[in-house]
Amino acid sequence: MNTTNTKVSIFALGGINEIGKNMYVIQSDDDIVVIDCGSKFPDETLLGIDLIIQDISYLLENEDKVRALIITHGHEDHIGGIPYFLKQLNVPIYATNLTLGLIEIKLKEHGLLRSTQLFLIDSDSKLRLGTIRTSFFRVNHSIPDCLGIAFHTSQGTIVHTGDFKFDMTPVDEQYPDIHKMAELGQNGVLLLLSESTNAERPGFTPSERKIAEHVEEAFRKAPRKIFISTFASNVHRVQTIVNAAIKTNRKLALLGRSMVNVVSVAMDRGYLNIPEGMLVDQNEINTMNPENIVILCTGSQGEPMAALSRLASSSYRQVEVLPEDTVIFAAGPIPGNEKSITRIIDNLFTLGAHVIYGSGNVTGMHVSGHACQEELKLMLTLMKPKYFIPIHGEYRMLHHHQLLAESVGVERKNIFIIQNGDVVDVENEKAIQTRSIEAGNVFVDGFGIGDVGEIILRDRKLLSEDGMLVIVTTLSKANGKIISGPDTISRGFVYGPESEELIQEVNQNVRSTVSKSKDTNRNQRVLKQNIKKSLEKLLYSRTKRKPMILPIIIEV
Repeated sequence: MNTTNTKVSIFALGGINEIGKNMYVIQSDDDIVVIDCGSKFPDETLLGIDLIIQDISYLLENEDKVRALIITHGHEDHIGGIPYFLKQLNVPIYATNLTLGLIEIKLKEHGLLRSTQLFLIDSDSKLRLGTIRTSFFRVNHSIPDCLGIAFHTSQGTIVHTGDFKFDMTPVDEQYPDIHKMAELGQNGVLLLLSESTNAERPGFTPSERKIAEHVEEAFRKAPRKIFISTFASNVHRVQTIVNAAIKTNRKLALLGRSMVNVVSVAMDRGYLNIPEGMLVDQNEINTMNPENIVILCTGSQGEPMAALSRLASSSYRQVEVLPEDTVIFAAGPIPGNEKSITRIIDNLFTLGAHVIYGSGNVTGMHVSGHACQEELKLMLTLMKPKYFIPIHGEYRMLHHHQLLAESVGVERKNIFIIQNGDVVDVENEKAIQTRSIEAGNVFVDGFGIGDVGEIILRDRKLLSEDGMLVIVTTLSKANGKIISGPDTISRGFVYGPESEELIQEVNQNVRSTVSKSKDTNRNQRVLKQNIKKSLEKLLYSRTKRKPMILPIIIEV
């Protein structure tokens, strides 16, 4: 192939300097392939926002060049944005069996299933997407059917690892394709994109298989009902829980919509083996002996509306946590969720439950799905890349991954720590990073996508902190005098009956401002501004607060 006049570009639209919202792009002249389309949950500063997704302006501008969306695996931070993406850009989606099942649930909810092209791939698939050829290799993670991807381009091979760890004794016997990885390295990898989640952690990530004995032991010791919470998508963990329930003669009930959906898809597609008659409806829980039931529920991350949170606050209608029940957290906290998880644990202890929680090493109930330092070095050593871009992590994780790459022989000048939107261009097999494209956050709020921006968020913050004051005044069109009002309505600022003196002062201030303005300026917009400015000074001097002030002028 002629490498002189074909440029290959690599960039991220999400997933760099953050955990979540993963989306990476490979472009070879007129062909674009997108990898993953995840979402991210908002933090407490983004008031009322449901979800954060990528800004795909660049892809929309180059719509005719986008050949495919390839999904590495079925976690929310890799598939959560797909329905919103497809509403703007309908392209074929390639994914593995379980991943397709989880995507289909989302597409049904959004009414997109019939209009979307879905293609099944596995680790042996080979695709030609315009001038880009792709092959795949199997990796282990905390969900089945995970792939790494090799893009064979005119400039050389570019490898994206997906999320991975090296589990030599996987629960589902989906062994990592180490021989394929080595073969790619042997044939020459121009550039490697590798995930960085656990780049700060030394050693190896333990095998999922280690958890089984700890879960079984906890089940045997539990005197009454067992509630166990994990990520719904961690099908391996769910199978471990099922196996422990069988061995301890307990039936299984599912609480939480995502848990029911994932278990259903995993059973249909052959990834979960639950004996007939073992699953019971949540309505049957209270009719059974408490020592004969395990309740598998959502909410391991402290999500306020998830099953475990509602159980902890005694607001789940059919089921309750009683003294001597056992509650197990079989998932590690995602950074940022610790506060809400701690609140739930406190509530469960208050209800008299025995709670097993803490990091995986403490309880033995959780292992990470991501590679620690020695495995990251192993991937780098297998691939032997000329150029390296650490992805999927916050800055400190990318930095540590860079140090690991240097320690196994990748040259410092060939490692790119980039931001979302930074483009690495490869021409004549030489990589440079000199340009950027538009990238950022798009907020999903209810049915609105991208209609909530900084100004609305600023207003929401102001309302949440200092409340609002609405002042309604009716003026005469003829002479600008006040006919009725002003009437002042306070919400979240002061309580009217207890602050009559202040409200009267506000009304007097408005009368005075209207009186001064009627002779000099009859412009409504200017009058509203004058009222606002005058009241802001008055209210701050009296209360040291800055509520949102909304003057309403009615002319009759």
